[in-house]
Amino acid sequence: MENKIIKNTTDNLEIKKHPDIKSLQIINGKNNFPISMLNKQGYCEYSIYLEHIKKIKVGPTSAMLRGSYVHQELEDEFLKTATPTTFEEALDNSKSEAILSREMGVISPEYGIRGFIDEVQMTPDEFVIIDDKPGTTPYDSTINQVRAYCLAFKQMVKGDKRPIKGALRERGTDNIFFIEEFDTSNENRIKFLLDRMEGLFNETKPFVPTKNKNKCLKCRYQSYCDHF
Repeated sequence: MENKIIKNTTDNLEIKKHPDIKSLQIINGKNNFPISMLNKQGYCEYSIYLEHIKKIKVGPTSAMLRGSYVHQELEDEFLKTATPTTFEEALDNSKSEAILSREMGVISPEYGIRGFIDEVQMTPDEFVIIDDKPGTTPYDSTINQVRAYCLAFKQMVKGDKRPIKGALRERGTDNIFFIEEFDTSNENRIKFLLDRMEGLFNETKPFVPTKNKNKCLKCRYQSYCDHF
């Protein structure tokens, strides 16, 4: 595969910081949140409230620091052989040759999401969206993340009929431990969740705390939580 650095532009978007909610932006008049936040939503919605609404600051865990280190190592190795291109050029060239990119930015003003995909494989036959994770368990939260990446990516390739697949890979390895086609059913599932997220941000739905006490014991926000 050809390694390509794909940098997308947001010049045509009206982007503002949300006045009250950390990490939230207002893009083209609609709330827009980082896709990585879905991992927190699946773990405990109330932690989103504490971090992004109450703006409580806590330090990263050792696992988070280790993940960032491995992630940067992979990115540095990729950059040794990668050459820059535009998304439009990569999309067109992938109709005849396989292209790989890392840390490719995606954004969907329509569905209120944005983020950076760990790895995108664009081939004449399909698109594969890969999210690197520690361990090999496909949690609902991580599946939701990769589905959101697929949805945003699909918005960017409108008209292209190649199937899109979402995959989870064990960080630092080639082990794909989960893969699915981003079909209509999975698209509807993630759209339903994104609707809930919008409800959280506009205060029409409550932040629901986890009922799993094992999660509470590991949570960085337990000393600030009204439900612990």
